[in-house]
Amino acid sequence: MGESMKHICPLSELARGDAMRIETRPPIALFHTEEGELFAIDDTCTHQDASLADGYVEGCEVECPLHASKFSLRTGTVDAPPAKLPVRVHTVEVRDGEIYLQESDEVPNLPPGSRWTATSEEARGEWNKNCATSSSQSEPT
Repeated sequence: MGESMKHICPLSELARGDAMRIETRPPIALFHTEEGELFAIDDTCTHQDASLADGYVEGCEVECPLHASKFSLRTGTVDAPPAKLPVRVHTVEVRDGEIYLQESDEVPNLPPGSRWTATSEEARGEWNKNCATSSSQSEPT
């Protein structure tokens, strides 16, 4: 296992058929298929800013929950439009019952206007601002 491998969680915490979002910049989606395979791809659809971890997995494909683009979990290639660009694929390894991940060195293909194109501090500030705005709007007056 290389030094760049990051511990994610115990394998027992990600049931078959489940996915989880890993809060990296940009985020990564980790999938545990019904067949028991593990895959990690960029979490953000390349067509529009949607979480692929919230998508629908069938076989070795994930369908974006927003506009139904499909991506191969093995290669990251687009299998159905409207997305045109692939997502990055990341290396996943299980060792002693623990999941480890190595992030790809490739440049991510992010959708236009993605919040992940900003620096971490800018993105965090924008997120905090949006959360404060939405919570203040939902409070009774």
